[in-house]
Amino acid sequence: MEKNFVAAAKRVIDLECQSIQRLVDYIDQDFIHACKIILACQGRVVVLGMGKSGHIAAKIAATLASTGTPAFCVHPGDASHGDLGMITPHDVVLAISNSGETSEILTLLPLLKELQVKLIAICGHDKSTLARFADALLNTHIDKEACPLGLAPTTSTTAALVMGDALAVAILEARGFTKEDFARSHPSGSLGRRLLTRVRDIMRTGDKIPRIHSSAMVSDALLEMTQKLLGMTAAIDNQGKLVGIYTDGDLRRTLNQGISIHETPLHQVMTTAYKTITAELLAAEALEIMENFKITSLLVVNEAATLVGVINIHDVMQAGL
Repeated sequence: MEKNFVAAAKRVIDLECQSIQRLVDYIDQDFIHACKIILACQGRVVVLGMGKSGHIAAKIAATLASTGTPAFCVHPGDASHGDLGMITPHDVVLAISNSGETSEILTLLPLLKELQVKLIAICGHDKSTLARFADALLNTHIDKEACPLGLAPTTSTTAALVMGDALAVAILEARGFTKEDFARSHPSGSLGRRLLTRVRDIMRTGDKIPRIHSSAMVSDALLEMTQKLLGMTAAIDNQGKLVGIYTDGDLRRTLNQGISIHETPLHQVMTTAYKTITAELLAAEALEIMENFKITSLLVVNEAATLVGVINIHDVMQAGL
């Protein structure tokens, strides 16, 4: 029995992979026309589908919406009972039906034509009623469903989903949609936080920055490090510009060399080769620098090399990055 499970699974995957690969042959002038229709759309893309195609329609609408194309999904049955009012002449309708003869969708076609709404069809039969009505046909013809009974929508819905993804990505690229654009529509997700959170949003500023004049004694630097709890302090000059850094590691080396922390000025033992970052960079970039160089804090400077903040690895972690 276990072998039967494995054989069935492999058969389904092989069949669907073959069907998806054949979709490449259907990327033609109609696909190009469909892309141009959506790019020229002044309203939204309204995606329709019944049954399993309805689930695919919802996913395609969500993908379009999250990649720069305003879109939403409408149930064709509900559209015939009032929801057709959601569709305006400025919109584009993307209708999904493997047979191209889904009655709930066909009922809407004359009304959509009266509204002069552009119609794109994702359909597996190019001679069907839906295909003939469409301004652009995205052909998703398959030889057979993965279901051994040939009844349950399996390969056909997979093909429709892949064609929808191909359409969304082609439009995304044409729009010049960026990672930052994507993040703006996903502000609560981890990806959104990584692409939107900048150093300035989480860095420590003002009195929270461990800093001391480079002419101060090492003992004063130790006190500053202890109070600010970051295991380091910045060394600055009279203008507030960063000139060095002193860390826990520097302190250990100072003590190992028998140097007096009460009589030695900081500039004699501080580190002058250090990493900095600007406030406008992404916090994720700060994290990458800290990980690559195995450090726990980064000093933040402006264009004049003036110290304006400090960011610690714990600050980045607390921000969910």
